Amino acid sequence: MIFIPKEVYPKETRVPIVPDTVKKLVKLGAEVCIEHDMGWSCGYSDAQYTEVGAKVIAREDGLKNADIVLRLRKPPIEEIKLMKKGSLHISYLEPFFDFAIQDEFIRNEVNAISMEMIPRTTLAQKMDALSSQANLAGYVAVIVAAHRLPMVFPMMMTPAGTLKPIRIFIIGCGVAGLQAIATAKRLGARVEAFDTRPVVEEQVLSLGAKFVKIDVGPTGQTKDGYALELTEEQKQKQREGMKKVIAQSDVVITTAQVFGKKAPLLVTNDMIKAMRPGSVIVDLAAETGGNVEGSKPGEEVIIDNVIVIGAENFPGRVAVHASQMYSANLGNLVEHFWNKETKSFNYKLEDEILNGCLIIHEGKLRNELIQKARSSQ
Repeated sequence: MIFIPKEVYPKETRVPIVPDTVKKLVKLGAEVCIEHDMGWSCGYSDAQYTEVGAKVIAREDGLKNADIVLRLRKPPIEEIKLMKKGSLHISYLEPFFDFAIQDEFIRNEVNAISMEMIPRTTLAQKMDALSSQANLAGYVAVIVAAHRLPMVFPMMMTPAGTLKPIRIFIIGCGVAGLQAIATAKRLGARVEAFDTRPVVEEQVLSLGAKFVKIDVGPTGQTKDGYALELTEEQKQKQREGMKKVIAQSDVVITTAQVFGKKAPLLVTNDMIKAMRPGSVIVDLAAETGGNVEGSKPGEEVIIDNVIVIGAENFPGRVAVHASQMYSANLGNLVEHFWNKETKSFNYKLEDEILNGCLIIHEGKLRNELIQKARSSQ
């Protein structure tokens, strides 16, 4: 039995599963159960789920009897002990920061897949929730900036004169950054972008933006496409190179993350001070430490007359589409490892995808990267 409980995180507007995915899982031969009003925050009624084959059951009954529990956020720690031994939990788990959750899974012999640990490979693309949600976060960041900036984005030629296009600077050209570039261009802004990985220059140019080149010395990326962490000397060179561009920008959006570590500080107070009053900075990394000095997750602060917006669950601002994408990621993951004969999840431990994301199995933490993170704490 697959059970999907209602999300309990107070600021979460997304849902883990939409009816289309339930229909897909039922066709595989799975028994799918949901908690009452699980899809309510995105406008999905219980009837829409039952029409495609789901059953509505009590939360505690679902947790106790499920073979697989699908969620979006990590579970309340007290609910893990309700799950049966040998069952499988799949959700975001903050694997490099929340070790107490891992200990509870291990203690109760509940297997756990962390959606953050899906490898960034071609085969795993359809399961990659980090990318699907980052894509939407990049879009939302530009829309939020446009809402707060006291200027229009595009050039406008009017009888009253010509309005110049605003200048926007995107720092970090991963999935979120590239979507931010594309969205800003669609709105008519003049876009510049920077990334420590020279290999993304072609992608930036293909979207119509200018790639800002800053020589920080040797850089690179991991096998999964994440930027490698810079040395302190490289970070300082990067800040110096960006300062002039930031001073000329009306909007700055920062998206830089280092996988498994705190986000690097890129925009300091002296850079903010050089910006025109009324300018806007959106820090998409605010929840993981922040790229911008003084930014706070979920808050808008004024620093030297510049509006600094700390992102918090930006995909949740477009919850319906974010839920559709996350639900598809979950459904694709379960389908990929589903055994139609036994109607159960197939633990193919030699599989590259499962080997990366199945962090706890049979009461043991099996991911080396997380083990290293724990030992360094």
